[in-house]
Amino acid sequence: MTNFQERGHLLTEQVNPNSLNLDQLNSLELVELFNSEDLKAVAAVAAAKVQLAAAIDMTADRLRQGGRLFYVGAGTSGRLGVLDAAECPPTFCTAPELVQGIIAGGAGALVRSSEDLEDRSEDGESAIAQRQITQLDVVVGITAGGTTPFVHGAINAARQRGAATIFIACVPADQVSIESDLDIRLLTGPEILAGSTRLKAGTVTKLALNTLSTGVMVKLGKVYGNRMVDVAVTNQKLRDRALRIIQDLTGLSRETAGFLLERSGKWVKLSLLMHWTGLDQQAGKQLLAAHQGNLRLAVNSYNNQAK
Repeated sequence: MTNFQERGHLLTEQVNPNSLNLDQLNSLELVELFNSEDLKAVAAVAAAKVQLAAAIDMTADRLRQGGRLFYVGAGTSGRLGVLDAAECPPTFCTAPELVQGIIAGGAGALVRSSEDLEDRSEDGESAIAQRQITQLDVVVGITAGGTTPFVHGAINAARQRGAATIFIACVPADQVSIESDLDIRLLTGPEILAGSTRLKAGTVTKLALNTLSTGVMVKLGKVYGNRMVDVAVTNQKLRDRALRIIQDLTGLSRETAGFLLERSGKWVKLSLLMHWTGLDQQAGKQLLAAHQGNLRLAVNSYNNQAK
């Protein structure tokens, strides 16, 4: 493994030749430079598409068996993991425990710098132990430069417990290596502001986590077509979204869609199933449960039995 004290050679720490005159650019030139460099983040995700697809399949398989998904990181990487985890309950109506973010320094590190805490591998190990990680769980270690001891400690501890492990970094494997089930390298090159990995490295990490978590939820039946049919109806904006989904997929009026949503207990997926099958709430829930919450499979099963 790379010596954590010798980071200057890392890809994320190198000087970007395209921004040597950064302090001399006008505002439009700054925006143009950022835009051209940010395109590399999209390309980096494309280059890692096979590994990301494998991560989706492996994670979905563990979660189907009752496992959980954990993101582990420090600084920007940790915050991005916490953000992605926090977005899952309102988007997919998942339990808060299903996808969790672990950041070095805890909740306080979300709003203030605590970079010194990322150097303690034992804290990463403790975080895994505290959450009683098992062989059903998936632990994703996120570290732009690849060297964060907190993340390495967490990954190593998770492996010892039999959990599936995924390592995400923005440096090549020959610069920093680690034992993990999947190794995803998102290579965006040196930052415009040398060493500031909240820039391209942060952008590419967000893109990758978007892909991973959404892909997993698709596989778990949380999506019908491209609609978030498990959206949590917890405020007026989300109720409006729920009604639009029902209206778009059924052709019902807003008033009728609202009545159907209330009958289902404010569950869009169940509303649609009840409308398409004529089942009541209880029978609809049972049918969905029999198909692991997958609306398409439940509807197809009902239609096949009705023939």
